[in-house]
Amino acid sequence: MEPEKIVFCKGGGCTAKLGPGALSRVLEKLPKTYDPNLLIGYDSSDDGAVYQLTDDLAIVQTLDFFPPMVEDPYIFGQIAAANALSDIYAMGGEVKTALNIVCFPEAMDLNILGRILQGGSEKVQEAGGVLAGGHSIADQDVKYGLSVTGVLHPKQVFANNGCQEGDVLLLTKPLGVGIVCTASRVGEASKDAMDLAIRSMTTLNKYASEIVKKYRTHGCTDVTGFGFLVHLCEMLGGRYSALIEADSIPFIPECLEYVEEFYLTAAGQRNRNHVEDQVRFIGCSFAIEEILYDAQTSGGLLVSMAEEDGKQALEELKQLGLPCNIVGRVVKKEEKAVTVRQTV
Repeated sequence: MEPEKIVFCKGGGCTAKLGPGALSRVLEKLPKTYDPNLLIGYDSSDDGAVYQLTDDLAIVQTLDFFPPMVEDPYIFGQIAAANALSDIYAMGGEVKTALNIVCFPEAMDLNILGRILQGGSEKVQEAGGVLAGGHSIADQDVKYGLSVTGVLHPKQVFANNGCQEGDVLLLTKPLGVGIVCTASRVGEASKDAMDLAIRSMTTLNKYASEIVKKYRTHGCTDVTGFGFLVHLCEMLGGRYSALIEADSIPFIPECLEYVEEFYLTAAGQRNRNHVEDQVRFIGCSFAIEEILYDAQTSGGLLVSMAEEDGKQALEELKQLGLPCNIVGRVVKKEEKAVTVRQTV
């Protein structure tokens, strides 16, 4: 009897995350640890932990890993590394060191692992960091990611919930990569759609972070497995609401067609279930709703910035070459956390 064939890509990326509802139920039962030097921990649903060392120096710690969402091991390594590194940039930090996290079947060709690690290593180098080691275990399925340490000034942290009323909301990458990767696994994604998805997922948020740091940025997060709407609700923190213009949302155009064919993810449905009672849609198509709930892998930054700076920052972000836009604004608290309206 032949051994069962090992499948490299079964569907992964940030769609493999536990749903936000299940995760929050577990985390809320954990005892809170008080340390005056822990500036940001898990209690604010932030992207990484920030710990102050001196008056002028704090470290940012994060880790992320997941199964492959593309068939090419090298590209998968790049995406997984860019995704893990992103949390440092979402906090406004600078990458210093990274450690590999590897789960790999012993029966699989080790050259595949080599290509994954090569892709990851190149992204760490591009980030200006040092790959300092890692840890591996034998597993039935492939998983890869990084533990990353960065640095920043304690008074220059981008907390995810620091937004202010009147801020504009900027999104620095297109949505829809989860939908596109789902269509790709059944051979229905176009080359153009997949090329844009890969270009987006392999682009470091380093460059967008460097731009927004020049402006009056009040809040920032990266849009990953919990999708645009869950991450936005976390940013608002129950203190404000947001008005989102669906016509301004950057997304991979083919997603409209793929949603109509129901190339959707369970992760997107979990996101919907978690926050749908906090969201009001006005005139929005089902496709737009799904794109806003779609789990992103190595997604862009969602930035809450002073309105006076928004247009100038957007012009700089456009030079990075990915679809991006001002997608809405922060308003005073309303009955619903988020209102999304579509006019076209």
